[in-house]
Amino acid sequence: MGIPTPEPGLVLNYAYLWHDEHRAGQEEGRKDRPSVIVLSATRESDDATIVTVLPITHSAPVDPKAAIEIPLAVKKHLGLDDARSWIVIAEGNEFVWPGYDLRKAPKTDSYEFGFLPPRLFNQVRDAFVRFHKAGQTKTTART
Repeated sequence: MGIPTPEPGLVLNYAYLWHDEHRAGQEEGRKDRPSVIVLSATRESDDATIVTVLPITHSAPVDPKAAIEIPLAVKKHLGLDDARSWIVIAEGNEFVWPGYDLRKAPKTDSYEFGFLPPRLFNQVRDAFVRFHKAGQTKTTART
């Protein structure tokens, strides 16, 4: 399968670079992980598509407001494992689509797992916007 159209709510397999790893000088994510496109916009100067993704992790958040747990039914719909997982809204990676860090999902020929249900995506988007407006979001630019 080819590279998908970058649409908000799409869950991709992506080599996510945590903000702390970036600050420590790392340039590559240590592992591929499902990540949700929360924002996709066209840059006027060159018509490039700029995407912001949020990571999905099995690690429970220290601050419960900084992540949203994914219901098991949604994880099954996406083909993810049964372990508890959270979408981190307190940080994200921003890059020019499609970038170098998209990865094919395990055991598939696809870069994507599918879409979050609209109600869950709206919850994630709204929480991300609240964190961003409060100056609490850490966005790592990837090149």
